Amino acid sequence: MSFTYLNPTGNTAFKDRHITKISETVQPYTAGAHGEIGLIGLPSSKSSISLSMAAQAPSTIRQSLGAYTTYSNSKGVDYSGLRIIDFGDVPSHPTNIEETLNRIHVSVDEILSTAACPRHILLGGDHGVSYPSIHAFQNHFGKIGVVQWDAHHDVRNLLDGGPTNGTPFRSLVDGQILQGEHLVQIGIRDHSNGEGYDHYAKDKGIHVYTMEDVEDQGILPIVKSEMKRLSEMVDFIYLSVDMDVVDQAFAPGCPAIGPGGLTSRELLASVRAASQFEKARAMDIVEIDPSKDVRDITSRLAAHTMIQFMYN
Repeated sequence: MSFTYLNPTGNTAFKDRHITKISETVQPYTAGAHGEIGLIGLPSSKSSISLSMAAQAPSTIRQSLGAYTTYSNSKGVDYSGLRIIDFGDVPSHPTNIEETLNRIHVSVDEILSTAACPRHILLGGDHGVSYPSIHAFQNHFGKIGVVQWDAHHDVRNLLDGGPTNGTPFRSLVDGQILQGEHLVQIGIRDHSNGEGYDHYAKDKGIHVYTMEDVEDQGILPIVKSEMKRLSEMVDFIYLSVDMDVVDQAFAPGCPAIGPGGLTSRELLASVRAASQFEKARAMDIVEIDPSKDVRDITSRLAAHTMIQFMYN
């Protein structure tokens, strides 16, 4: 029997024939599928050194894609033909962090082996997911460079708690997966890091830009200069966006919120500038706790950050 008004699927969303929402361009992965962007969820937050429900973020960020259209007013281009292949989520182990990191590494490696998409977006989770992800990309593409938007260095020692969301870049550099000079950190904030980790970053040759540097030099000149430098030195560039780089006024849903960070416009403009470089072919977005958010402000900003990367 057919109904006049009832919709058994439960989908009663308004549909404008002239508008395509980004969520409508996402399709689940099937064998042999190909698209422009591969989407991967990494819902792991058990390694967070502060209480966090960041494991819920991949779901809320995906939902937030339904708030935005595929049309760019500034470019006069409709991206409704761009295909996003969603590979789903990597399940975390309930108790073993090392096993979770291994599952992420294996899963990202298998996804890259499909060669289904030339570019990828990975949705965390806490920042601990970046270590196995970047390692997998390095295995596939050779010498890798990383631009990290973050209030924190994330080069903590592993003796005080093992691998956490504060250790991914120490693990990468000490493991010789990533050279210090190939890591760029933007937005490092005063009174959010220890002296020893500032010295570690300098000793390893990491290119560090504090919020004071951003204020003095401007974020776009910094990003463009460093992307140009990396492009001449590495085979592949991975963008890692820790949402706590953004001021708490614009990103309240982060476990480690704080004042004095980037504005949402600075984040979006800088990711857009970095994404215009050919070698920038992967990005992760981490450290959103939807349980701490307000009206999905932070998840919606993350979705808009995805847009800057995808539509370049």
